[in-house]
Amino acid sequence: MKLTEKNLMHRREFLASSGVLAASAATAFAHFPAKGKRLKIAIVGTGSRGSQTWGKSVLEHHGDVVEIVGLCDINRKRVRAAQKLIGTSAPVFFDFDEMIRQTDPEAVVVTTVDSSHYKYTVRAMELGCDVISEKPLCTDEEQCQTILDTQKRTGQKVTVTFNARHGRGEIKVKELLLEKAVGEVQSVDFHEYLNVRHGADYFRRWHRLKENSGTLLVHKASHHFDQMNWWLDSDPVDVIAEGDLKFYGRNHAFRSTHCRVCPYRERCRFHWDVMQNEAYVKLYVDCESEDGYLRDGCVWRENTNIYDTMTVLVRYANDARLTYTANCYLPYEGQAIAFNGANGRLDYLTYSGGGKRLDEIRLTPAFGKTEVITDFGPVREGGHGGSDVSLKDMIFRGIAADDLQLSAGLRAGALASLTGIAAYRSIEREGVKVRISDLVSL
Repeated sequence: MKLTEKNLMHRREFLASSGVLAASAATAFAHFPAKGKRLKIAIVGTGSRGSQTWGKSVLEHHGDVVEIVGLCDINRKRVRAAQKLIGTSAPVFFDFDEMIRQTDPEAVVVTTVDSSHYKYTVRAMELGCDVISEKPLCTDEEQCQTILDTQKRTGQKVTVTFNARHGRGEIKVKELLLEKAVGEVQSVDFHEYLNVRHGADYFRRWHRLKENSGTLLVHKASHHFDQMNWWLDSDPVDVIAEGDLKFYGRNHAFRSTHCRVCPYRERCRFHWDVMQNEAYVKLYVDCESEDGYLRDGCVWRENTNIYDTMTVLVRYANDARLTYTANCYLPYEGQAIAFNGANGRLDYLTYSGGGKRLDEIRLTPAFGKTEVITDFGPVREGGHGGSDVSLKDMIFRGIAADDLQLSAGLRAGALASLTGIAAYRSIEREGVKVRISDLVSL
C-alpha cells in the first residue's frame, strides 16, 4: 500500500478522533535548539555507544546543531580514549556533578551500564538538565518510580532513544496498522532470533549479569516491547513469563575468564579476538587496569545469571494479546512478527544468515490473496539501517512525522522497561501473573 494523501488524511482523522495526535503534540520530546544556536549536551558513559553513536556520529551528522560540552565516565582511561575517538576538545570528568556545574549543559545523554541509567537520569533532572537516555530507561520498578517522581517534581524533559521505531519496515508496519489493513488487531506473535555471534556477545559483556542489565528482557526486549506498545497504540496491563539459561554460562564442559588467555581457544567455536577491533582495544583492553572489565569475557562463565531462552505473554488495555519469544543461540538472525486481525494477517519478516537477507511484509486478507511488500522507501545512511540518524534528526532537528508518533518520552520508556521487569518478576515467581499497575504508579 502506497502512502497517499488520502491515506495521510485517514490517519490524521483516526489519530485526532482517538486523541493520540493531541497527546503526541503535547509530548513532543525533541531537544532541538533555537535557530542559529547549538544544543549543549554532555555525555555520561563513554563506552562504544556513548563514544560512537552519541559522540562521533553526532558530531559528523548533527555538529551544526549540537555541541558536546563534556564527557564523563568512572573509568578515567576510557573517558580520555573516548575523547580522542570522538575527535572533540570537550573536557573530561570523573565526577558527574562537577561536569554539570562546569559545563552547564542543556541536556545529558545517558549511556552508562543499564542499572545506573536511573541514577544519572534523576541527578541530571535535579540539576536542571533535560535527559536523553539510552534504552532501557531503568532495570527495576524502584528505579522507575524514582525517575517518574523526579520528572514530576522538576518538570524536565526525558527522551528514551528507541531507534527501533525508526526502521523503514517498522514504519511501514505502523502505517498499515493505522490504515486498519487487517482490522482490529486481536493478537500478535513476536519471535526474536539472535544468532551465535550477536546473541553470544551479550554473554561476553556486562549484560550477562542481571544486576547490570535487568536481563535481556529489559536490555534487549525493551526495544520490542516499545515497538508493540507503539504499533498497538495501547498499554500493557499484565505479564506472564518463563525464562531459563539453557545454552551459555554453566551449560558447557570447559571455560576461561576471557578469550585472550583461554587455553581452549582452538576448541571453542565461540572464541573471539577483541584485538581485531581497534576502537575496542582503545576503549576496553587498554582501560582494564582501571576497573577490570573484560570486553572479551568467556560466554561460559558460571556466574552468568540472565536468560538465553524466553517466552512472554502480555495482555494490553485494548484486549490484544502478545506472545513474545527470544532465543540467543540460533544459526541465523532475524524476527518473525505477525499481527492477527479481524480482517486478516500482517507478517513482518526479517532474516539474515547463510549469505542471504530477507526483509518483507506479507499482507493477507481473510478472504483474498497475499500481497508481498518489499519496498519500504529509500535506504538511509547511518547505523541500524539509518534508524540512528532518523532518531537524532527527530531529537536534534525536530524532524519527525507526528502522525506516526515516533517520539518516545518518559511514559513510553517506563512502559517498555516495566514490561520486561514484569516478565523477569514473573519468572522469579515461577510464572505468576504480574500487573504493571502493581509495580509503579504512572
